[in-house]
Amino acid sequence: MAKIACIGEVMIELAASEPSGDGREFKALSYAGDTYNTVVTLSRLGADTAYITRLGDDHYSDAIIARLQAEQIDTQAIVHQEGTVPGLYMIHNSPDGEREFFYWRSQAPARALFSQQQEIVMLEDALSDYDMIYLSGITLAIISEDARQQLLAFLRRFKEQGGQVAFDSNYRPRLWQTPEQAQRAMSELLSVTDLALLTLDDEELLWGDEEADSVEAVKERYAAYNIEEIVLKRGAQDVIILNAEQQTRVAVPKVENIVDTTAAGDTFNAGYLATRSAGQSAEAAAQQACRCARVIIQHRGGVIDRELFLSELAQNNQ
Repeated sequence: MAKIACIGEVMIELAASEPSGDGREFKALSYAGDTYNTVVTLSRLGADTAYITRLGDDHYSDAIIARLQAEQIDTQAIVHQEGTVPGLYMIHNSPDGEREFFYWRSQAPARALFSQQQEIVMLEDALSDYDMIYLSGITLAIISEDARQQLLAFLRRFKEQGGQVAFDSNYRPRLWQTPEQAQRAMSELLSVTDLALLTLDDEELLWGDEEADSVEAVKERYAAYNIEEIVLKRGAQDVIILNAEQQTRVAVPKVENIVDTTAAGDTFNAGYLATRSAGQSAEAAAQQACRCARVIIQHRGGVIDRELFLSELAQNNQ
C-alpha cells in the first residue's frame, strides 16, 4: 500500500449527543476536519500515513498530536505556532442526519500553512519518500493566495519526483470570498491532480451545472486537465468513476439508520485511496469506500472509536 500524506486542518469538534428532556443538547468534544478524518481512516485501513498541519502550543493541540500518534500517523512535520489554538466547530444535526456547521477558526494556525519558505523546505524533506499527497478544497480555502501558489509549486515538485496528488474539491461557499475565487483556485489545483474525488452536489453548486447534465458537465470541464481518474460521489446514488475514457457505475448500498452524515465523503475517500493504492480495481475501491462511509454515518461525529469502526466495517465486508 502507498505511503500517503494528508494536508489540511484539524479542529476541536463539538457534536450533539442525545437531547435532554428539556430540549437542551449536550455536546461531545472531539477532534475532526475533512483531511484529518481521511488520514485517520486511511491509517486504520493499513496505510502508512503522515499528517501535515499547523497547531498551537495549547492543551488541545497536544491532545490532537496524541490522537494522531495513537492512530500510528506520522506527526513529525506538524508545526506548532506559539500563542495560538486550533479552530473550533459545532455540528447541528437535523432528524434525517443532515448537518449544519458553525465555525470559529479565523485565527487558527492552520491558516498559515505554506506561508513560510523554511517550513516548505522541511516538508519536502519529510515527504521525499511518500507516494501520494491528499488535500481538499478546504485546505485551499483557509490559506492565502500567496500560500496557494506556494502549495501548487510544492505539488509540482512532488510530482516531478514521481509522486501523485489526490484532491477532493469539498466546496464550502462561506470559506471563499466569491465563487469565482474558488473556481480559479480549484482549477489550478486540478491541473496538478492525478486522482479527483468529487461530490456532484459541490460541482453543481460551484459551477452552476444543471442537475440533469451535471455528469457530462464534469467530464467536459476536466477533459483537458489530464486527470487519470475522477470519482463522482452522488450521495445515495451510484458512484461514477471516469478513467481511461471509460465510465463505471458502482451501486451504493441502502443505509437505514442514518444518524449523522458528517465525514461521509472523507471516510469514503479513505476507503477508496487505501484500496486503490493497494493495487485493487476502481470498482473494488468504490465498494470498500461505500462500506467505510456506511459505518461513519450511523454514528455521531467525524471520527468514531477505532475498534468500533473496524468491527462494523468487518461486518459490512461479510
